Amino acid sequence: MTDPAVERDAAEAEAAFAHPPVAPDASAAYGEHPDQVIDFYAPRGDRTGPAPLVVVLHGGAWRAPYDRQHVTPFADFLARRGFAVANVEYRRGSSVPHQGSGGPVAGRWPETFDDVAAAMDALPGRVAAALPAADPRRTVVTGHSAGGHLALWAAARHVLPSGSPWRLPAPPVLRGVVALAPIADFGVAEELGVCGGACAQLLGGPAHWEERRPSADPASLLPTGIATTVVQGREDIVVPPAVAESYAAAAAKAGEIVGLTLVEGVGHFPLIDPAADACAVVAEEIAQLAW
Repeated sequence: MTDPAVERDAAEAEAAFAHPPVAPDASAAYGEHPDQVIDFYAPRGDRTGPAPLVVVLHGGAWRAPYDRQHVTPFADFLARRGFAVANVEYRRGSSVPHQGSGGPVAGRWPETFDDVAAAMDALPGRVAAALPAADPRRTVVTGHSAGGHLALWAAARHVLPSGSPWRLPAPPVLRGVVALAPIADFGVAEELGVCGGACAQLLGGPAHWEERRPSADPASLLPTGIATTVVQGREDIVVPPAVAESYAAAAAKAGEIVGLTLVEGVGHFPLIDPAADACAVVAEEIAQLAW
C-alpha cells in the first residue's frame, strides 16, 4: 500500500524540478573556489527605477549533489515579478558517502558558513558591477529548506557568539528574510529525522553538536531585530511544520515576532515551483518586505 503523503511529495518534487534551468544575465565570483559564485537576474517588466534585491540561497540538505541550478526557474520567476535577483552558490558536503553515513554528507564545516558570510559581504560590490538595476538598500534574503536555514543564519550574524569569525558588529542592512520551509530549529529537526540527520552532519558530526550548534542553529540566534517571515506548506513531510513552529515559538520567547504563513494543501516543493500557486504566495511575502 502506498502512502498518499509520500506520493504527493514525489509528484510535487517532480513538478518543481521539471522546469529547465534558466541562464543568468551575469555572474560574479566572490572567491577562488568554483562554488564561490553568484548568478544575477535582472528585473523584467516595465517597472521604472531601481528594483529591490532578492538574495536566493538554495536548498538540498547542504549536500553536494544539489546545486543552485534547481532554483534558477524560481530566480527567474522573481525577476519576472520585477525583482533583481542574486542566486548564491556555496560549498556543500562531499559527493561521496562517508563512513557511518547513508549517502553524501550534509555541508562542510566551516566552509559552508564561510561562503555564505563571504557572499553576503561581497554582494554590494558585485551587485554594483553586475546588476546596476538593483537597489541593495532594499535587500530581502530568501532560501528554501537548507537554504532557508542559511537565510535565517545570514540575518543573524550580528548575534553570533562573541569571537565567531562570521559575527558582524552591527545588524546587516536587510529589509527582511522570507524563509521557505527552513530547517530553522536543529533540535526539532534532528528529533524528526529531517533529511537523514543532516543538521548533525552539517556541524561535523554528533561529537561537535553542543560546541557548534550555538553558532549555526537559527533557533539559538534570537532575537535578531530583522523582519522575518516563514512560509511553510502545511502538508510538508520533508521539513515538517513543527520545525518552523518551534522556531517561531523560540522567537516569541526571545521577545520577537516571526510571521508564519502556512500554505494549505501543499508540501515542501511548491514553494519554489513557478507554476504553483504557493510560489505566488512567496513572491507576495517578499514584496511586502521589499517594496
